Amino acid sequence: MTLAITPGTTTSVPAVVGADLRVPLVTGERVTYANLDHAASAPCLQEVRDAVDELLPWYASVHRGAGFASQVSTRVYEQARDRVRRFVGAHSSDAVVFTRNTTDSLNLLARSVPKNTAVVLFDSEHHAALLPWRGPNVQRVPAPSSSGAAVVALDRALAAAPVGPRLVIVTGASNVTGELWPVAELAKVARRHGARIALDAAQLAPHRPINARELGVDYIAFSGHKIYAPFGAGVLVGRADWLQQAQPYLVGGGATSKVTDHGDRLGVAWSAVPERHEAGSPNVVGVHALAAACEILSRHWEQTVAHEQELLTRLQNGLRTIPGFRELAILADADKVGVVSFTISGFDAGFLAAALSAEYGIGVRDGAFCAHVIVGRLVKQAGSHEERAVRASVGLGTTAEHVDRLIAALRTLVTEGPKWTYTQRDGRWVPQDDNRTLPPFLA
Repeated sequence: MTLAITPGTTTSVPAVVGADLRVPLVTGERVTYANLDHAASAPCLQEVRDAVDELLPWYASVHRGAGFASQVSTRVYEQARDRVRRFVGAHSSDAVVFTRNTTDSLNLLARSVPKNTAVVLFDSEHHAALLPWRGPNVQRVPAPSSSGAAVVALDRALAAAPVGPRLVIVTGASNVTGELWPVAELAKVARRHGARIALDAAQLAPHRPINARELGVDYIAFSGHKIYAPFGAGVLVGRADWLQQAQPYLVGGGATSKVTDHGDRLGVAWSAVPERHEAGSPNVVGVHALAAACEILSRHWEQTVAHEQELLTRLQNGLRTIPGFRELAILADADKVGVVSFTISGFDAGFLAAALSAEYGIGVRDGAFCAHVIVGRLVKQAGSHEERAVRASVGLGTTAEHVDRLIAALRTLVTEGPKWTYTQRDGRWVPQDDNRTLPPFLA
């Protein structure tokens, strides 16, 4: 097993692919890429790449194949369910349905809830959790100012919800602020009102261990690309009854146990869960990568959390020295994973992101982070007329030098201005006369 020692810290963490990636600057130099955009997509772990390479010679069709390679691929795919189930501490009876990503998983759940289910969620959710729920029985609760206020607000919302099936949607860690939500306390409230609770763990799963039984949640959704397995797989884990009673999310091969011809119509007997919602050829490579990442992270939680917390402290302390810096926050009393979103007075977020990339080789995110409602509100509270912010996020591919470079670069941009000239094109800031060349495989 390959381990990397992060400069500036004594914590050993799993190594990532591309740690030595060098990118061009508009000024003509090349520098090691400073990846401060883990919250969007995390790089691939070296051990995950090794696991994929090990599988590829055996890659074949999954399910119903008589060939030996097909049997191997099927075994890999089905064993991944148990590996993921252990990663989230789910019940042995819980379904594990493989999807494309968190968005796909939550849309599947939304299609599977019983008719007239009352759905309650906070309006600070990521679009993946906010948008799939439609209709008169959906109650969007304004984002609370503290963890305690969240518990009280949910209690009131569920007390007013219609009688019948009920479902609460909650994030584990905010995509915008990195704040950890009081999931266990919210689950207790949900249970008291006879509601189920679904956890959007997309931003939580890479940073903290999850135990569904201890948290008291009924469903968990997360993505491989967030947990260092960027091969196109996601997962929904949870109670099987609603999923079993629902019509298949997609229809086609694999979702059917038998199709018969009745002349003017086809008779269809749908498969049981989980195959019921996994129509088409499964992404066995992506699923294997996701399961491998789950096991790797599970072996390194102590190192991972220590590494990220050290970098988060360094990042926050440095950013607070930048003139005009304002950090976005929802919950006043919450701990955080390694995500900091901010504005800098007088500077457009898109311009800052473009200049950080072009002049310093730093990758950050700018915009509303697929959470337009809450970002628009928080940015206004920070005194900006824009509806966008900058987000810096750390992970296993981040080093102390990356953080220090970001702080120094922002200080220079704010106090001295950019070295280059920038213009807007199609709504985005870009450097003029940008002669940076793309890698050869894109030529």
